[in-house]
Amino acid sequence: MESTDIQQHEIAEIEEFADKRDTMLGEIRKVIVGQDEVIEEVLIALFAKGHCLLVGVPGLAKTLLISTLAEILDLEFNRIQFTPDLMPSDITGTDILQEEPATGRRQFQFLKGPIFTNILLADEINRTPPKTQAALLQSMQEYKVTAGGTTFPLDLPFFVLATQNPIEQEGTYPLPEAQLDRFMLNIEIRYPSFDDEVQIVMQTTSTEKPSPRKVMEGRAILRYQDLVRKVPVSPFVVSYAVALAQRSRPKSLDALQFVKDYVEWGAGPRASQYLILGAKARTILQGRYAVSIEDIQALAPSVLRHRIVTNFKAQGEGLSSLDVINRLLSEVKPSTDGKTAR
Repeated sequence: MESTDIQQHEIAEIEEFADKRDTMLGEIRKVIVGQDEVIEEVLIALFAKGHCLLVGVPGLAKTLLISTLAEILDLEFNRIQFTPDLMPSDITGTDILQEEPATGRRQFQFLKGPIFTNILLADEINRTPPKTQAALLQSMQEYKVTAGGTTFPLDLPFFVLATQNPIEQEGTYPLPEAQLDRFMLNIEIRYPSFDDEVQIVMQTTSTEKPSPRKVMEGRAILRYQDLVRKVPVSPFVVSYAVALAQRSRPKSLDALQFVKDYVEWGAGPRASQYLILGAKARTILQGRYAVSIEDIQALAPSVLRHRIVTNFKAQGEGLSSLDVINRLLSEVKPSTDGKTAR
């Protein structure tokens, strides 16, 4: 059982982190207008050592947000444009034949691909076949790449942000469930409000170009990622997170009737883990010291959206996985005795 106590030096670290958070947000907002929820969830995934799938139409500053994040965190950034002819070696790297000038001896040398970076933007990831998509699997889970029988470690921190266009499906390859499950959060990016769009147009059509400054570096990020794991969480909050995931499974013994009616596959154990890790990161990003039920509820849509597969009946009635999540949040109730009531 995890202790709910927190050490005094960890409280000081959380307060320091909250100050850094305010500075990060200030620098990001020099470039990105609005999208506060998106920015918060991207930071949650980064400091929880997760990865993000960003879903939104073109022109919503997905690439700009990611490159700005890399700039203020002083991290190396690479972008891969996924296309139907992209090969796995275009991502991971390839062996090339090299000749030593002194001896004339020839040997193969591994030339690292763009995946060897800190922040990787996988742009329009669903435009490439599953074989190429799968080239990301090992690196996202194990932080290493195997090529030609040799395993190469990735520099940490390592953070993958992939994008998808939800309105243009011709010539795309839907991500397999195993690939989707590697993404901690599925973040939906919506159109800006009227006032935000006015500010965006004013800012992007002038001669002034904002220059965000560096706020943090890689070693500090790793330290704060470790701090996230130390944030206390009570057993009843963990029980609530597990209950949300378990009751999304139609074959679970205590599955709710609407789940049996409308869900083909529910969320696996990784969903429970990410609900807790994400809630811990959200807690310290907001300068708090303990995880609450509200943290779990706030993250549930982004954690569960891509892990719940609705059936044909749901699709026929126009119900999405988000509708199922909203029903789960309204019907699964937490209780303080460590159990979760229906």
